[in-house]
Amino acid sequence: MFRNSAAISLHLVGSLQRKKAGASLSRCLHQTLTMAKRLHARRLDGIDHNPWVEFTKLASEYDAVNLGQGFPDFPPPDFAVEAFQHAVSGDFMLNQYTRAFGYPPLTKILASFFGKLLGQEIDPLKNVLVTVGAYGALFTAFQALVDEGDEVIIIEPFFDCYEPMTLMAGGCPVFVPLKPTPTRDGELDSSSNWQLDPTELASKFTSRTKALVLNTPNNPLGKVFSKAELELIARLCQQHDVLCITDEVYQWLVFDGHQHISIASLPGMWERTLTIGSAGKTFSATGWKVGWVLGPERLMKHLYTVHQNSIYHCPTQAQAAVAESLEREQLHFGQPSSYFVQLPQAMQRSRDHMVRSVQSVGLRPVIPQGSYFFVADISDFKSKMPDLPGAANEPYDRRFVKWMIKNKGLVAIPVSVFYSVPQQKHFDHYIRFCFVKDESTLRAMDKKLQEWKDELGA
Repeated sequence: MFRNSAAISLHLVGSLQRKKAGASLSRCLHQTLTMAKRLHARRLDGIDHNPWVEFTKLASEYDAVNLGQGFPDFPPPDFAVEAFQHAVSGDFMLNQYTRAFGYPPLTKILASFFGKLLGQEIDPLKNVLVTVGAYGALFTAFQALVDEGDEVIIIEPFFDCYEPMTLMAGGCPVFVPLKPTPTRDGELDSSSNWQLDPTELASKFTSRTKALVLNTPNNPLGKVFSKAELELIARLCQQHDVLCITDEVYQWLVFDGHQHISIASLPGMWERTLTIGSAGKTFSATGWKVGWVLGPERLMKHLYTVHQNSIYHCPTQAQAAVAESLEREQLHFGQPSSYFVQLPQAMQRSRDHMVRSVQSVGLRPVIPQGSYFFVADISDFKSKMPDLPGAANEPYDRRFVKWMIKNKGLVAIPVSVFYSVPQQKHFDHYIRFCFVKDESTLRAMDKKLQEWKDELGA
């Protein structure tokens, strides 16, 4: 084919050069493809910002009184602390794994205790799952039951994890707001005045609706849903064959003679309801991170599948402490010695103290029926100082809270973070306070508010 060696050499050189060029191009393409490869999962899109991180950081930077985050700054009851100490210093086997779906004495007392409240024969092996806090129960429920394209109805304002958990499961959040009814001049608003429009709620149910998320008592509003409101929700869930995920972590913190009702106790609802609770809120021990979910076997078996393939197991000693504490409460239930009686009485006093105090500087509280929280109307400030510094299109309540932390030394949480984006502009004149605080914290708050009041009078 080639007439001489020179031609052969030229052909070989050219061939090698083409191979090198091809290899180089291949490497470049590989690097480009590698650089372009998406790092994070699409299910994380749009849910990376967390308001708690931002405002907690600001609170520490300015040494402000933290009335924002929902945790008690006083100790759990003595019997609960002692139960934890027993768990740590007693049976050495409590340092090891227990049953994956819950420490048997804990699932047994949960079944017994809540079985009476819900009017059900609850099987501790089939109807109870112990999770890493109520947060873990919620995540497990969404992952187990919400599929791609499923619609989930969320009542606004809502605890801020409901929306991202729906999205991470592939679901589509559908929002329906509680709407405040007007009050008379000079009259304080109440969380009971915030109500669902029955027609609007009914319009949100479609053939694609998989679940409705209920939170009673509600965070951030402190609303305790009435029996009539729960019956409306129950009727629509049954009519459209929709599940109910009910977050009842504040069930023992109900004030002014109001009554907490679990929707699972209503006729026909046990079979379609997951009821979620929290030892952290129940025993003022949020760091223990022990939660639970109760429900029918047909639903629970799917939560077990998620749990055994993710968390698998919760800390045994904390579960043992909660079991012992609940056993004690079952013996004292309904009596003056019950923590479930004493805690709401004490927290109602703290609520009333804080409600009086914040009014002194022009904040208008909405009186809560339950929970750790109340919201306060800042409309007067919005009209008097509308141009507070902040990012473009940042809701007013977020700018106000930053201003209050930096200039007044008080921390709250902007209520707009508890709303869907379209609704935020309609509810950016409220901020949330946590009143489940020690007397020393309330005194520190009063000092800051007095300084603020003095400045207003100057």
